[in-house]
Amino acid sequence: MTIKAVIFDLDDTLYDGDNLTEFALRQAVQAMIDNGLNCNLEQGIERIKEIINEDPIKDKFAELARSFNQEDIDIINEGKNKYFNSDFDELKIYPDTKEVLEKLKGNYKLVLITQGAVEQQNRKIDVLGIRDYFDFVFISDIGKKREDFEQVLKILGLNEDEILVVGDRIETEIKIGNELGMSTIRLLKGKYKFLEPKSEDEKSDFEIESLNEIYNVIINLNNSENGKDDGNDLRKKLKIVAIGGGTGLPTIVEGLRKYTDDLTMIVTVTDSGRSSGMLRKELDVLPPGDIRNCLIALSNSDKLMKDLFQYRFDNGSLEGHNFGNLFIAALTKLTGSFELAVEKASRILKLKGKVLPSTFDDVNLCAELEDGKIIEEEDNIIDRHNDNVYLRSKIKKVFLRPSACANEKALTALSKADLIVLCPGSLFTSVIPNLLVDGMLEAINESKAKKVYVCNIMTQVSQTYDYKASNHVGKILDYLDGELDFVILNNENPGQDLLDSYANENAYLVENDIEEVKKLGINVIEGNFLDDVGEKKLLWEKKDLLRHNPDKIAEVLVGLVGD
Repeated sequence: MTIKAVIFDLDDTLYDGDNLTEFALRQAVQAMIDNGLNCNLEQGIERIKEIINEDPIKDKFAELARSFNQEDIDIINEGKNKYFNSDFDELKIYPDTKEVLEKLKGNYKLVLITQGAVEQQNRKIDVLGIRDYFDFVFISDIGKKREDFEQVLKILGLNEDEILVVGDRIETEIKIGNELGMSTIRLLKGKYKFLEPKSEDEKSDFEIESLNEIYNVIINLNNSENGKDDGNDLRKKLKIVAIGGGTGLPTIVEGLRKYTDDLTMIVTVTDSGRSSGMLRKELDVLPPGDIRNCLIALSNSDKLMKDLFQYRFDNGSLEGHNFGNLFIAALTKLTGSFELAVEKASRILKLKGKVLPSTFDDVNLCAELEDGKIIEEEDNIIDRHNDNVYLRSKIKKVFLRPSACANEKALTALSKADLIVLCPGSLFTSVIPNLLVDGMLEAINESKAKKVYVCNIMTQVSQTYDYKASNHVGKILDYLDGELDFVILNNENPGQDLLDSYANENAYLVENDIEEVKKLGINVIEGNFLDDVGEKKLLWEKKDLLRHNPDKIAEVLVGLVGD
């Protein structure tokens, strides 16, 4: 069957309810105190948050009253009434909510089903400005949501398998949708995202981390001849290999992982600076930093585990070291193999895909400058502490010393790929080093996959000062010694404050000299691929940095397969 209608939940599905929840809880607890609850506001807030963390499905107000030996139903009801009728003037809508609703409207019947106090839920809808996107809006009493789902079936006159349900709560909208035979998507946002299904009915057909992923689910379902399971099978068929290092590679993969379960990251291991460099020299292990970032990008573990792997010590003898780096280094020593260390870390982090070093050989990256000078080791090439590094002679070429043999698993992944993506990042120290490993070029060029390069947004002072888009693409072609099918260029200008910040470090927006790029025989895809720098990203630990929007890039990349 073809999907013809989409049912959306509201709270924590179309907007971020955290701020409202905090605000409403304070009002609710205060109302309970005003009516006799024997505690002060901070004690009540602390306890109710503990209750929510223990089990967000519990009747938190009854539990709160019980915690202070007061189970007066009037006190409990005062808390509930205030919580569901709290005052608010604004809500934080998810960045992609209106974009998704706009694209779906007209092609599908859109239904909003939410539960709670009618006046408050209506106010939320109007404050968010989303009412006009929906063909039908239902507001249920608590515990009555199923009745509205059944009503929707009658009103739309559709079969159950023609309806897709999108929500965050497994015990309500997901369970109801499953029981009625609808397809279900669980959005992993909000306070319920850590809940584990207690029955098959609470297991959604799909899990997504961004509303933009809905398009891919609908495409899979609509292309399926046999229903939900085939939709998941289609998702698993697409084979994507992403190549690079630094933070550029995991940024792109953040979007791609939403389209396939067969995703391989091929990562450079030439880092010689900071925590990775110190561990490399002192413990005689391959640098773990770029590998760590990639493991996090593909991880399906909980937030605490991801945060733990990214935690950086800021004092003492471990100052500057990252826990994940230390963990991988320790695993290497314990197992006697960097390869085994990465595999075991992958299992611990519940990886969805594979992270593969491009080589297991201990090699250094070297650069020959145009004035003939040779610089050894990546950290010296980057020269982070030299404010005048842009005055240095430009890089003529880079090479590995000694030579390195490719990871056989990486070569196998390339041979089977449908799409190979050369990711943005430091051109000479993150992307190109992978192409210098013996066997990599042959595997890439012999692969039947579409080959795409995502060009950097900004120049990098020590490597690509004054580079235009054609210079970036030209260097990739020089080292690839083969053909690229596409290059993706961002044409959106960021705010002047960010540009000024970069200019202070002699880094500038890459100029898109498209005609020169086309002369190189490359198909150009140009668009607004700039991410919202206002949102904090787990992989970014420095100042506000410009990066590509993972979802926009992924949508374009996946669309190229089969063209």
